[in-house]
Amino acid sequence: MPDPPKRGTALRQRLAELRGPDVPAQPLDARALAALAANPGCQRRALLDGAGVDKATLAQSLGSPASFGQSQFAFMRGNAFEAKVKADGGAELLRLVHGRLGGGPEPVPGESSVPDLSAVGPEGRAARTSLALREATTTQGWTLLDHPMLALDVAGTPAFLEPDAVVVHPDGTWTVVEIKSFPMLDGSADAAKVGAAARQAAVYALALEEVAARLDPAPPVRHHVLLVCPKDFSNSPTASAIDVRKQLSVTRRQLARLTRIEDIAAALPEGTTFDVTRPAADLTAAVESVPATYAPECLAACELAFHCRERAREQDAVTALGRAVRGELGGLTTVTAVLSAANGTTGDPSDPAVAALRRAAALRQEALAGADTPGEHTGAAPC
Repeated sequence: MPDPPKRGTALRQRLAELRGPDVPAQPLDARALAALAANPGCQRRALLDGAGVDKATLAQSLGSPASFGQSQFAFMRGNAFEAKVKADGGAELLRLVHGRLGGGPEPVPGESSVPDLSAVGPEGRAARTSLALREATTTQGWTLLDHPMLALDVAGTPAFLEPDAVVVHPDGTWTVVEIKSFPMLDGSADAAKVGAAARQAAVYALALEEVAARLDPAPPVRHHVLLVCPKDFSNSPTASAIDVRKQLSVTRRQLARLTRIEDIAAALPEGTTFDVTRPAADLTAAVESVPATYAPECLAACELAFHCRERAREQDAVTALGRAVRGELGGLTTVTAVLSAANGTTGDPSDPAVAALRRAAALRQEALAGADTPGEHTGAAPC
């Protein structure tokens, strides 16, 4: 009797079945992980990302295509800027790292190490990266790892992540480098874009900490990452050190809370598949078989957001109004229940949420009554 497949092998086979026959897995990148950590209650995204399902193609097949993404022009501009930053063995990049973060004597152009990280497959590249980091930590010199490969366990399945760069300082510390094409104007950049970059860099730092933990002694991973952007309206690079300790803490906690992917997959109906060649009705049923937690923030982070928003509205769910509103409403989970409680039709008056809704409704009525009183809003004297 043949031996049963090992746990990891069985999970990979199950995830491959969910993708569909001969469908390659989409890599789970840091941007997706940051979005996943921001919404850990969404089992649908956790399963689809863990299985490597192409969510953009799936959304198209469901009739709710995503409307966000990076333009080809922006992609080319970003690649050109990154190549400029890393030219000449990363001399300019290492100068910026030293200037913002220190960690040893000033790097001398041409004397820094840029190891070859090429290998077969993501597992091979991750192993080669770990070896290069170990070797670089003992050299007491500057080392630039260009597009290293890091592995991070996410809900029981490995995710392979590729930061723009990792720098090993002469003092043995490690720094994550994020290179973005949006500008820094007078030393500052768009707060929303910087926040997104910080969350993404925190995922890389978390994966880098796992590599460091396997070494003895474990090298320190710096909690300040280097964000490199074009200066003002030029193509010259400038940089800022971003403290990601808060993002690291949140990401670590949220990823730890994720339901294990194998548990989600085990609860699916027999024969469930997200193969985009299936009819739309079958795909819709498959997607709906996995619980989702929709919030308006998903519109900027998930390809299935329009589909999930439509379902949330059909179900009258208050989650469509945002997490902050949902958190204030307690046990009221539908918009109908909220309106009924506000109008005094249902709800326990001793419930703080119900009491607040009725007070808000009374204030609204007073405001509307005042607005309808002749002369009050115009300041005209009564006749």
